[in-house]
Order: sequence, then C-alpha cells, then structure tokens
Amino acid sequence: MFARRRLIATALLAAVVALTACSPLAAPSAGSGVPEGEGPLVAFYGDSYTLGTGASDASLRWSTQIAESRGWREFNPSVNGLGFVNNRGTYGAGDLPDQIITQQPDIVFVTMGLNDNFSYSRAAAEIEAQIAIDLRRLREGLPDARIIVVEPFWYTAEQPESLGIIADWVEREAASIGADHIAGASDWIAGRPGEMAADGLHPNDAGYALMTRLMDEALVGLGL
Repeated sequence: MFARRRLIATALLAAVVALTACSPLAAPSAGSGVPEGEGPLVAFYGDSYTLGTGASDASLRWSTQIAESRGWREFNPSVNGLGFVNNRGTYGAGDLPDQIITQQPDIVFVTMGLNDNFSYSRAAAEIEAQIAIDLRRLREGLPDARIIVVEPFWYTAEQPESLGIIADWVEREAASIGADHIAGASDWIAGRPGEMAADGLHPNDAGYALMTRLMDEALVGLGL
C-alpha cells in the first residue's frame, strides 16, 4: 500500500492551490483527435502531467513518447487542473471518460488524483465515490480494453497525507475492475527541482524524459 508521508504546511498547500488555478504555463499545442494508422489506439485520462504542461513541445510529453515508441496511436484529451472532482465541470455525457469510451481504445491510461488533493478537505467523500464511478464506467464501456491505472503523480519532496489516501482509493478501485496498477509514480518527479519547469509545479523536458523512462520500465514489467 502507499506509504504515508509528512503533511505539507497549510500555508504552502494554500499557495499551491492558487498557483495551480492560475499557472502561467500553457500546455504545448497538441490535437486531441485520433491519428490515422494501424497501431493500437491508446487513450489517456489525465491532468496537466499527462497533457504535457511545462514541456517545450507536445512531442516531448511522456504519453506521446511512450505511444510513439510502441507504435500506438495516441488519443489524449487530458486537461490542466483536472481531478476526479477538482476542476470537474462535467459528469457523464461529454466528460473525459465519455470521450474516451466513444473512441473505443484498445488501452486506457488513468493518471488522475494529483489535483484532488486541493479539494480533499471539503470533498473527500465525493473524491472516493467518483474514483469508483469513473473507473467502473471505463470498464463497462470498454469491456475488452486493457486499463492501466497509475498512482497519482506529485511534485514536492513533502507530500500531504491526503495523497496517500487518494492513492489507496485509486489502487483499490483499479483492482475492483481488473485493471493493471502502477505504484510509486508519486515519487517519480517529486522533489527534483532540476526536472521542473519555471513555475515549480510541472515537469520540464528533462522531467518528462525521466517520467517516460520510468513509465517505460513499469510497462515492460506489465508485458507492454
């Protein structure tokens, strides 16, 4: 299970919430359409760390690097600031799970949960419930797809207690739908200033290269 870690000071967490809501970095331009080709279609349900915010070009984000190295076609509608609940304006028709199910991909990555830490104090029960709802929707809508659920990413050496709790919920619900689970991802980029962009919140090109390498190793372990 996910190890519990020290709490971030309340003032620091509040500052991070403000920065997350108005980060000066924009995601590099990348279409969210489905590319033509014969390879497996792979969809990504994620936030800014999967969208590629902080990279100098969308081609350098980990999702694109992983997809290209395996001959996969990438469908990546990820959204800055998105959580299972945080910054979530739509539930059901038109939301990211719905968009992904519509594409009928062969493989789905779920890399969510980081931003829900900023809603945890007021919405813990809703976060726990929505994790289950989203993952079950994906499984019911994509019964033959391989679903890979990744432990939430994080970025500072100190990690809030809520991160461990949310990660446990994610792992539990991944098991409940028969999905693969990748543990340890919260530590991949955390506390590594040399791999962070100017805003201190998102990976830079070196950070995405590190995430690509570690994701590749995890996927090889899953036989992918």
